[in-house]
Amino acid sequence: MEFAQHVSDVQRLTESLGQLPEPMVEPAFIVVSGLPGSGKSYFCNRLAERLPFVILESDALRKILFPSPTYSLQESNRLFRACHLLIEQLLRKGIPLILDATNLSERYRERLYSIADRLDVKLILVRVEAPVEVVRERLKARREGANPEDKSDADWEVYQRMRPVVQKIRRNHYAVDTSRDITPVLDKIVREVKR
Repeated sequence: MEFAQHVSDVQRLTESLGQLPEPMVEPAFIVVSGLPGSGKSYFCNRLAERLPFVILESDALRKILFPSPTYSLQESNRLFRACHLLIEQLLRKGIPLILDATNLSERYRERLYSIADRLDVKLILVRVEAPVEVVRERLKARREGANPEDKSDADWEVYQRMRPVVQKIRRNHYAVDTSRDITPVLDKIVREVKR
């Protein structure tokens, strides 16, 4: 039963992606991590304007599997199991990816490292951050529905709950403050992907 559920979940997520970019011989896998309101989706969208990558945005994917999400542990486990299978499937087909998810603990990131290592794809890690006052303003704007494109429900309370559990990324990674000009980091990542 569980296996059938995963297959069905992955299929629903795949269908939600629409037109996929052209496969590459050596697809890159970019993992973007950060707290709610840090600017992950903004950063990922700016990156995707410059690279023909699929963005897997965990908030959007969650709402495909769970139209009224509860954010329970079981729901998150099911979502990320499907995401990991989807990531592996797409990378095997040569589809380059950007994963937009909080990914705050090294334990969760280890699963992503292991997929990249196993498939021998270029893994690029990015930690996105912003000053607390900026995040608070962004989350206030989110609550007021300022950006209809915003798929996240995370608010200031969620941010404060998650902040103490952030773990350092142990592998080499880019750090970007989205309250400043993100172009230099975008340039470096684009160069690394094309190298």
